[in-house]
This record gives sequence, structure tokens and C-alpha cells, in this order.
Amino acid sequence: MTSHRSNKKLPNLNGWNQPKPRHSLGYRARHQVRSVVTGAVAAVLVFAGSAAAATWYDFSHTIDVNKISIIPQKSGSKEDTVVDPNAGQVINILVLGQDTRSGDANKALGGPGEAENHQSDTAMVLQISADRSYINLVSIPRDSIVNAPSCQTTKGTVPARYNVMFNSIFATAYAKGGDLASAGSCTMAAVNSLTGLDIKNFVIADFAGMRDMIDALGGVDLCIPVATKDETTGIDLQPGLQHLDGTTATEYARMRHGTGTDGSDIMRTTRQQYLVKEIIKEALSKNLFTQSSQLYQLAKTALSALNISSGLASASTLVGLAMSMKDLDPTHLYMQTIPVTSWSKDINRVVWASNADEVWEKLRKEQPLTQTDSSASSDESSESSPSSSPSASDDTASASASPSETVDPTTGLITKADGTLVDPNTGGIVNKKNGTITDPTTGQYLGIADRYLNATVCAVNAEE
Repeated sequence: MTSHRSNKKLPNLNGWNQPKPRHSLGYRARHQVRSVVTGAVAAVLVFAGSAAAATWYDFSHTIDVNKISIIPQKSGSKEDTVVDPNAGQVINILVLGQDTRSGDANKALGGPGEAENHQSDTAMVLQISADRSYINLVSIPRDSIVNAPSCQTTKGTVPARYNVMFNSIFATAYAKGGDLASAGSCTMAAVNSLTGLDIKNFVIADFAGMRDMIDALGGVDLCIPVATKDETTGIDLQPGLQHLDGTTATEYARMRHGTGTDGSDIMRTTRQQYLVKEIIKEALSKNLFTQSSQLYQLAKTALSALNISSGLASASTLVGLAMSMKDLDPTHLYMQTIPVTSWSKDINRVVWASNADEVWEKLRKEQPLTQTDSSASSDESSESSPSSSPSASDDTASASASPSETVDPTTGLITKADGTLVDPNTGGIVNKKNGTITDPTTGQYLGIADRYLNATVCAVNAEE
């Protein structure tokens, strides 16, 4: 089978190949957030609990207000691709968090900065399995150095560019087109070109949207592994399980310093992944019959805070998708940062590592982001089949542990003979003090072992 890295249609990454970047499918987008996936996924999941006939018109109106058309690219369809959640198909969505100081709320949360300087602060590829049994979520560091293909905006073409920061794609397209449709469409075109995926929809959110959604949820519980104090955001948190409101949780997810780590953007990305997962767990725990008013407010707040591309922006589409996902097991929400390594020309920037395409290959084959024996040993046809999804027991029992190693049923982690903790999903090494997962080769952050963090570091009995 031909390696994806030999695909001449994709831009060169980290010296994989040398051809020029090609024009790729690009589409059109819509709205705003920072650690966004949290809003996008939680909004969809919670919507199922509050989508009653009496509120249908209200939600439909809210969605229509924020709907954005897709800008057709040269090789793409001129018609919107509408997601049909009942078709049993995998759904891929690009989730973008917008770093903007536009508006008083965003200025208060984001700090100093130009109101019209629109940057992509967070980028995550969200894949919902065909049978709705699991979700893959892959973060793309904004400091990644990539080659960007040319793309179309509402006011003309942005030419192909080489060796640029990933988040500059969003900013350059916004500056050219003057709107989120241009910024989102060009970013989606680049992600499709870089990954070989065919993403047709995206969601954008901002600081204020994240804050409001968490507040509508009633706050969120997060495990703070070390004393955390940051002068920039004003955060001052003691170790332990903390119930945070929207402002504090958003600032904790986006802060760089005071956490006992290196303060890198990639480390910050792992906290955003953790926050997303805890928000979704909190949303799924709500009781439809006793907390329907809160679910309604959460769903409406999330939808008001998100700008969604036109293929998703339909009340019937979102309600149908939400209903199909209402029984999702939170342990089947697989998150990680795409593997990266330092860029040879600048140690403060990163490039995708040589094994990055292994992650994208799983998404292209529509497989869960795990390294369990069950997924590794199955044949090609069963691997690509939407019905071959993991069960809760697969996450632990089938993890690749040798006879001298053990798998913790609560945290899902492998303990090696020397006491090292290994995350079976990414193969990364888990830090026992703060739950961070790092690549055993590059040392770069891959994610956070949330079940370990909650059950061990903060001594909380994990529901998983």
C-alpha cells in the first residue's frame, strides 16, 4: 500500500517530499471559540436533551442567525454538503478557536491586543464514528510550520505559501476576505491538503463563547495537579479538584505559565483537551427530566456562541446527530495532539513528526485513535469498517501489556515492570505528578491522562 507521505498532492512536511503544494478543496465557514471543540461537541450532545418541539423554532432561529455559506474552491463542489446524521456515515468537522479581542467580553478574557487581529488559537479535527460509538479529536499546534495551498476568499485568492505558521492561514485569509467564512474555509482547505482528509464543515468560536457555555453548564470540575498562579490571567488555584466557573476555566485552559510545565503552546493544548472532555462528561451527566431548563439554556448558549458552516447549520441535522450520540461513552472520546518535533530553523517552532501521518491514517481509515491489540490485529476490511468500534473493555483488557506489565482498570494505563506509566492510546509516557502524556521519542506533549488525573492525582473516583 502506498504511503500517504509519498502522495504528491500534499505539501511537503518536515522534508517528507519536495513537490509544491497543490490547490485543494476549500470551503466556507462560520463562527467563533478558543478551546472550541468543547463547545462544538458539547453543544451537539446537550442539544439532544433539550430539543423538544416547543423549543424547535427558537433553536432553528438561533442557528440561522449565525449560519455562514461555504466558499467553493476551484476543485470543489459549488453546493453545500449537508451532513445527514442518519446516514450511518463518519462525520469530520474542523473546530477552530478564534483568538480575537473584538468586543468587551473577548477583550476582558483575552487581554491586550488589536480587536481586528484575528488568529486561530485552537485547531482540532473532530471525527464522529459512523455508528456514533466513539469520537476522535486531534489537536494541531498553532506554532506548526506547514506549507499552505492557495485558497479562495470572498475577496480573491490567497496564493500558496511555504514554511508558515499554521495559525497564520486563518489570519491571512481573514485579512484578505475580511470575514470568518474566508478564514475558516482557507484553514479547512489547508487541513484537507495536509492530512488527506475530506473535511467539509467547520465550527469557530471565541473566548466569550467558551465562558458563557461553561457558565450555562453550571461550571466544570477540573483536577489542578499543582499550585497554579499566573499574573497575566490573575489565576490563583490550589492543588486538588476545583469547581471552576466559565471565566476561570477558560483562562486556565489558555494560560501559559504557572502550571509547573514548560509553558509551551502544546502544553496548553493538552489542558484544552482535558477541559473539553470534562465539559462533555458534565453535559452527559445531566438528567433530562429534572434539569431540562438547564440543558435548554446550555444548548442555546452553545449554539449562540458558535459559528457553524452551512452543511451543519440545520436544526434537524443537529438534533438528529445529537440524538444518535446521546448514549456516547465518555471513555470513547479519544484525544491527542498530532506528534511534532522541533523545527531545525527555530527551536520555538515545531514541525509534524515523521509518525504524524500514522494518526491521520487512522482517521482516513475511520478507526479509533487507540493502540489496542484489537484494532492492530484486525484485517484491513474490518479496520475500515464503521461497525468495528471499541468497547469499554477494549480500552484496558486489550491494551498492549506484556506478562510483566499490568493495566489499571480505573485509569486504563499500563504500568511497566520499572513502574513507568504508559498511555495505551498514544503509546506516550504519563507523568505521575500531573498526568501529562509525552512522546517517548521527542518528549513533546501528546495529551493528558484525564482518568488518571481525576482518580489518582486528585483522588477522585473516576466514573469510567
